[in-house]
Amino acid sequence: MSYIENNLMSGESVIYSAKLHWVVFLWPGIWLVIALIMFSSGGDAAAAGGVVIVIAILTGIASFINYSTSEFGITSKRVLAKVGFIRRNSLEVLLTKVEGIQVNQGILGRILGYGSIVVSGTGGSKDPFHKISAPLEFRRKAQEQIASVQDSK
Repeated sequence: MSYIENNLMSGESVIYSAKLHWVVFLWPGIWLVIALIMFSSGGDAAAAGGVVIVIAILTGIASFINYSTSEFGITSKRVLAKVGFIRRNSLEVLLTKVEGIQVNQGILGRILGYGSIVVSGTGGSKDPFHKISAPLEFRRKAQEQIASVQDSK
């Protein structure tokens, strides 16, 4: 069961959930391609390719752990985010306390559909979360939920 589902309050339901984008695996993939090129060229480069393959594996494992332990969600009452396995960074802000959700996307992020979100809560807290898949959709769903909570008051 996910972090978000385990931490639901009574009467709360998940409206939208997001994960990290596959781009977190970009560097391990690049290292793997470099290692394969080095192996295919033979000689001293093939020996160095062994070191590069180890780098690819280690960065791949780190990326997989980061990908599988990161969750972002909007519930009927809160915005939640959790990143990390051993060192955990989590955010839980009531929808009534969210002042804004900023989306930052570079050129590659716009093309591939990922970006960073910064949730601004009352009291000046600003928590950035990077490489989220479909950040504009996340913001739109949050704004819709915030509006529905405000309309119900």
